[in-house]
Amino acid sequence: MSEKRAQKARPTPLRARAEDPDEAATGLHHTVGANLRRLRTRRGHSLERLAQISGVSRSMLGQVELGQSAPTINVLWKIAQALDVPFSGLLAEEARGGTQVLPAATTKKLSSMDGKFVSRALFPYDGPRRIEFYELRIQPGGVEHAEAHAPGTTENLVVSRGRVEIEVGEACHALGVDDAILFEADVPHVYRNPGDGEAVVYLVMTYANEVL
Repeated sequence: MSEKRAQKARPTPLRARAEDPDEAATGLHHTVGANLRRLRTRRGHSLERLAQISGVSRSMLGQVELGQSAPTINVLWKIAQALDVPFSGLLAEEARGGTQVLPAATTKKLSSMDGKFVSRALFPYDGPRRIEFYELRIQPGGVEHAEAHAPGTTENLVVSRGRVEIEVGEACHALGVDDAILFEADVPHVYRNPGDGEAVVYLVMTYANEVL
């Protein structure tokens, strides 16, 4: 058999389907909107009531439900806290069994308003989870203020690149490469990059209970 025919006979390796970044973002917006509507109505909340308990405006909630707005990480945390669900409960898509590969090029990311803080989930959005795994990238001077999470929630972080400061309540902890920290995240906390280069942090979030 000629080399050309041999190459033609070889099975084609499976590749993850490339996904357009704009399409991925749009899909995520619709997923969040559908989950928000379902969880809100399940709990019997009107948009006005959810706005009151979450601190997110009614107009913003309405835009999120319709998939017309790109909510920031902080907004999603406020909504999740008000609905008493894990963060992934708002991002969950249809569950799939078996092994799942999450190509870096197609993973969905959430960012702060100024874009200096970006969170990438390192787990599939296929349902609420008690344990979540994230990659955080913080640009120089980047600061992210996080609301208090549900009681019993803990965060375990390790610094892979750069330097970060983690404020928990009134205490501030300076971390360098390979340093780790575990803290109770049911109080307001802050992530800050005081360095000149990008900081990369890996975060394991653990909830006291898995609820939906």
